[in-house]
Amino acid sequence: MVDSKPTATSAEVAQEPTEEPEEMFNTSPTTEDFTLTLKITEKQCFGSAGCHVTVEPEVGYEGLLQPDPDRTYSITYEIRGDESGPIIETIELSDQDQISYSEVSLSTKSGSTKVTAKVTDVEISIA
Repeated sequence: MVDSKPTATSAEVAQEPTEEPEEMFNTSPTTEDFTLTLKITEKQCFGSAGCHVTVEPEVGYEGLLQPDPDRTYSITYEIRGDESGPIIETIELSDQDQISYSEVSLSTKSGSTKVTAKVTDVEISIA
């Protein structure tokens, strides 16, 4: 017996509207989602008197979902290695890849002092 049910042609199937999946974003990333390293842009040492160092932050993102491009993230971080104690700075991240920051100048006790940074807080605002 021959099946008499109508079948859809490939042209009919192609014309059916398809829904695109909605993009998912991380709307509330935490300090663990961001990594931060310091790039030394200038360094002048004075023997046993220590060094003057200028650094720029380099931010990385390790979250499973990308940050929401409609939000601005204020990423606060602490720099260690300055002879006067920790330095607190903040970076602004917007549109997933637009970063606003300031270079930081500091003085170390010696030429072998390691300058490090750690993300301490993330604040979120709608752009």
